[in-house]
Amino acid sequence: MERCMSLILVVFALVLSGFADKIAVNDCGSVNGKVTEVRVTGCTEADKQCILKRNTNATIEIDFEANKDADELKVVVHGIIMDIHTPFPMPNPDACKDSGVECPIVTGNKYAFSTTLPILKAYPRVSVDIQFELKSDEDYVCVLIPAKLH
Repeated sequence: MERCMSLILVVFALVLSGFADKIAVNDCGSVNGKVTEVRVTGCTEADKQCILKRNTNATIEIDFEANKDADELKVVVHGIIMDIHTPFPMPNPDACKDSGVECPIVTGNKYAFSTTLPILKAYPRVSVDIQFELKSDEDYVCVLIPAKLH
């Protein structure tokens, strides 16, 4: 009975760890979109940094309202350590494919962008600011997510 209860608790913890929670982030230059909410797997508003576990995946969700029309959006991600911006290659840089966002983007409409990023075991254990942008001809949405690779 005790073993069964332990197994249920482990399964319950694993299920809960898969949900993305709303977090507090800094806007880093959103020009054509207004960010309404950002969620990252396993992070909460109370966290000063999101703890991203190496050798797992992290889901990032950004809800925003369009302030300008756009035919397309591209995903651009940088890791920032000691003011050094390092590009993070995206498996799918087209924000209009497989992310929940349908293009063209229309002024006044609300959108929910979502992507899953691999947190590779090869990444060092460091604190990093993740600059996550959706771009058209200029910055559309830009958020800065404080994180720690663990």
